[in-house]
Amino acid sequence: MNRLGLLPLVLTLAFAGVAAAQTTGFGNPQDVKAPVEVTADNLQVDQKTGEAVFTGKVLIGQGAMRLSADRVSVTYADGDQQRIKTLRAEGNVTLASGTDAAEAKTADYDVESGNVVLKGNVLLTQGANVLAGETVTVNLGTGQASASGRVRSVLQPGSN
Repeated sequence: MNRLGLLPLVLTLAFAGVAAAQTTGFGNPQDVKAPVEVTADNLQVDQKTGEAVFTGKVLIGQGAMRLSADRVSVTYADGDQQRIKTLRAEGNVTLASGTDAAEAKTADYDVESGNVVLKGNVLLTQGANVLAGETVTVNLGTGQASASGRVRSVLQPGSN
């Protein structure tokens, strides 16, 4: 498959590991049947390593979920270029869904587990609640989050 032939596959599968119902927020599933749109200034595909790299004002969207970064690397499962193993976003990373949003220097998304590990001055907001730390892990399937590295939190009374 040439570089142009792989592009639609990358666009279709970029968020393929997220669960199946349409709602909003990190803890709620996303619609994997919704179209995926990727915009970037550049795309490089390496057939030998099974990696595609989007650079320059990268924006990936599917349903309510949005990921933006300076660079996003997509790695395929070993021996299966139909299935994505990981996404790695670097530089000015923002992940948003509904009223939930996160900012970090990097984000690593393990598609199989549904875990997103955000690193580097992480700021996670959920409505009026704020969680900050050096590392924050969010499970997109369950909505559970954990933070480490001088954790700071602001919780609003009466909020979830």
